[in-house]
Amino acid sequence: MNLLTPVPVAPSSAPQSMVVNCIAYRKDGSRIGDVTLDAISDILQQDGTFVWVGLHEPDEALLLKLQEEFGLHDLAIEDAHNAHERTKIETYGDSLFVVVQTAQLVSGNLAFGETHIFMGPRYLVSVRHGASLSYAPARRTCEHTPDLLALGPSYALYAILDFIVDNLLPIVRDFREELQQLEQDIFAETFKRSTVRRLYDMQRDLMTLRLAVAPLQDIISQLVRLHPSLIPDELRAYFRDVYDHVFRVNESISAMREMLGAAINVNLSLVTFGQNEVMKKLAGWAAMLAAPTLLTSWYGMNFAHMPELDKPWAYPAIIVLMACTVGGIFVGLKRAKWL
Repeated sequence: MNLLTPVPVAPSSAPQSMVVNCIAYRKDGSRIGDVTLDAISDILQQDGTFVWVGLHEPDEALLLKLQEEFGLHDLAIEDAHNAHERTKIETYGDSLFVVVQTAQLVSGNLAFGETHIFMGPRYLVSVRHGASLSYAPARRTCEHTPDLLALGPSYALYAILDFIVDNLLPIVRDFREELQQLEQDIFAETFKRSTVRRLYDMQRDLMTLRLAVAPLQDIISQLVRLHPSLIPDELRAYFRDVYDHVFRVNESISAMREMLGAAINVNLSLVTFGQNEVMKKLAGWAAMLAAPTLLTSWYGMNFAHMPELDKPWAYPAIIVLMACTVGGIFVGLKRAKWL
């Protein structure tokens, strides 16, 4: 079999939904073609070639098959099968194992997933779990720049990381636009419980997103400085660019969290202010009602000598006194801006 010609894809025992892509490349970065998992070992017999495999939520049997083909470490295979791993980078001999948290907006809600990446001198395997976009656009970008893809799987690793980070910025931008829309509800006359709840949900999602993004800075920093046998000097500038993007995303998330915290505090302050205004008005009306109540309560006592018994002008005088008292209280409260 000529390894420099496209290899026909035979039926594979692995479900097609698990194996997204399995493509071989020449040492000059040009594409050989799709290959089966069983043909990987034949492809790697040719000097300078490498294989890029994309998987989506594979089962244990499929991971064991790849372990056999590439000699992957047992611990890395266990992590890739179990998922729910923290963002990290591990070195196993002459290979790297990278875990990156991914995020995606699904029906307006933020969903998280994971991507596990195995990279060696002759291969790159990406394993997606949960919410994650396909890396087909990153693959196409690499294939359009064969001179860089000729540098090996490290450029494919850069393309995947850059794709993941670039898809985080629109999420932060959507949160910022939603916050601008919620500002109308924040400063509305009536209190909306749903507004505070949505602000809290956004702050919680951004905190989870920050926990996923912050460790990525350390991973990219290691790729920029370390692993000279796997990361050629020509690509370190590209990884520095990804580091700058991660830093910008992290700063945007921190700024958004502060804005959301301020929005929640402003909303609660406005609600408290509104309640105080209502209480001041109620207290003012209660004070005006208290004055005539005090005067009229005297006539409920059993006194022998009452003004109205022998003085016909007593009732009008009492009414005028109550009106003047209530009027004075009303003017005073108006000046104090309680009413």
